[in-house]
Amino acid sequence: MASADVIQLSAEKYDQMESLLCNTSGNVPLSERFRILFTLKNIADDRSVEIIGKALKDDDSALLKHELAYCLGQTGNLTAIPTLNQVLQNTTEHEMVRHEAAEALGALGQLDSLPILEPYLQDPSTAVAETCELAIAKIKYDNDPKNKEEKENNKSAYSSVDPAPPSVNTKSIAELGEELVNTKLPLFERYRAMFALRDIGNTEAVEALATGFDDSSALFRHEIAYVFGQMQHPASVPSLSKVLKRPDEIHMVRHEAAEALGSIATPEVMDLLKEFEHDQEIVVRDSVIVALDMAEYENSGELQYADGLQKEQVISH
Repeated sequence: MASADVIQLSAEKYDQMESLLCNTSGNVPLSERFRILFTLKNIADDRSVEIIGKALKDDDSALLKHELAYCLGQTGNLTAIPTLNQVLQNTTEHEMVRHEAAEALGALGQLDSLPILEPYLQDPSTAVAETCELAIAKIKYDNDPKNKEEKENNKSAYSSVDPAPPSVNTKSIAELGEELVNTKLPLFERYRAMFALRDIGNTEAVEALATGFDDSSALFRHEIAYVFGQMQHPASVPSLSKVLKRPDEIHMVRHEAAEALGSIATPEVMDLLKEFEHDQEIVVRDSVIVALDMAEYENSGELQYADGLQKEQVISH
């Protein structure tokens, strides 16, 4: 995790990034706000968390707010917890944002969060209820001394803090694929199979993961799309494209498919995404904006996507 002690940012730099993320001028493109957000996520100090939290409280974009909540969990900074609690407890907030707040609490892994999460196991939103189930299981896993050695020996190649650690008990793709779609297993165990398949990362693993798109849980389907975005494997393009094109698929799954396609960034993907720039779902439209920017980055040779420290002064004029 980066910190301000290493980066030595001035108060003015933070203020500029706050202005950009919160769109104080009213004309900062959504794609640039995402880049600023991920810059702050990587810094991850208290001031960065404060700025992300301010945007989370004040903005009206469900897409941006859900990403803000996600990033608070990824910072590992416990000062984010009060803001995340408020978001989860606000039952008028968009379910995508509340779900991401619950997942972020799971990522931060504090036992004190259990009594906050437990009442929402019966939330009217299935996505929120299922996320709370996962977050509770992860916090208990993280804080169980019996899992210490497994955690130390089970490091993922990906830098993200995931809703569940990769499974270590089953190694074959066929067995993991069976666990992935076995609805009799706890959701946490199915997610462990999902992330184990992600870490294997070959075409066969992609094909096994794609079977998860037939699951009845929208949360589960959206996580499959998220994992494909991490893997950036071209073999996932057909299934992601199918999901994005599904007229009856819900927005939280389609938006994640759009962003995953943006990270893969092949020419065929660019053409497909442009077809959905005017989608009837605002979350999907906004995701396509971000996805096209991600695709441009992937094809540009730029050193990093989270380039807020380089671009902030240019954008602010």
